[in-house]
Amino acid sequence: MSFFFDHKSPLLVEFLERRTTINAQGYQATLQNLKRAIKSKRPSMLSNGVSLLHDNAHPHTANAVKTTLQQFRWETLEHPPYSPDLSPCDFHVFGPLKQAIRGHRFTTDDEVCDWVQASIRQQPTSFFKDGIDRLVSQWDKCTNSFGDYF
Repeated sequence: MSFFFDHKSPLLVEFLERRTTINAQGYQATLQNLKRAIKSKRPSMLSNGVSLLHDNAHPHTANAVKTTLQQFRWETLEHPPYSPDLSPCDFHVFGPLKQAIRGHRFTTDDEVCDWVQASIRQQPTSFFKDGIDRLVSQWDKCTNSFGDYF
């Protein structure tokens, strides 16, 4: 699952097909979809500037992806290697999702995707704002620990 959000709401949720992995070409397509989602949901964000935080996985740092981000004129925040403490999805979103899904039974992948989408849509605006606000303190902790886990 790829999930992008800002301080107000989800911007894009995408699911990979079973047994596939993301590569640079797939991530470029995701970024194109994200740009379309931003244009639809937050058009002023494209003119005011987009700041993107993603980790240093190879698909995110491939030259083709860097070129796409430069063409979009999006700022990419530096992400220290091996720092899951800086991913709002990791420290704020996925934990509550995992707890909420515990005990549910699904018969198809589509049912799982629908459940996740509905769960994300049900979150109040404050949930997303809290995740972005928490990123600031996580960033400070990471900086003060020189990139070590905390």
